Amino acid sequence: MKAGDVLHLTRAASPQFVRPIFFRLIKIRTELYTYDGWIWMDGYQLDEKGDAIARRELFVLKAGVRTQLPPSKAWPKAQARQALR
Repeated sequence: MKAGDVLHLTRAASPQFVRPIFFRLIKIRTELYTYDGWIWMDGYQLDEKGDAIARRELFVLKAGVRTQLPPSKAWPKAQARQALR
C-alpha cells in the first residue's frame, strides 16, 4: 500500500466497518505502536462518487485491507451503492 491508493475496508479489516467504506490512503503511521498484523492509517473516507467526505485515522488489520478502484461518476448509481454495502 502506498499514498494515494484507494482501499475498500470491510469487517475483514476491522469490526468497525459493519458498513464497508472506501478510503484514500495518505500514509501508514509507522511511529505508533500496534499489535502484530495491525496498522494505523491516515486518509480520507470517500463517498459513492469517490469524493473525500471525512479525514480519518484508522486502526485496521493489514491482511483485511483490499486495494480497489473507487466508485466514480462513471458508475451507475446502483452499482456504486452496491459496492458500499
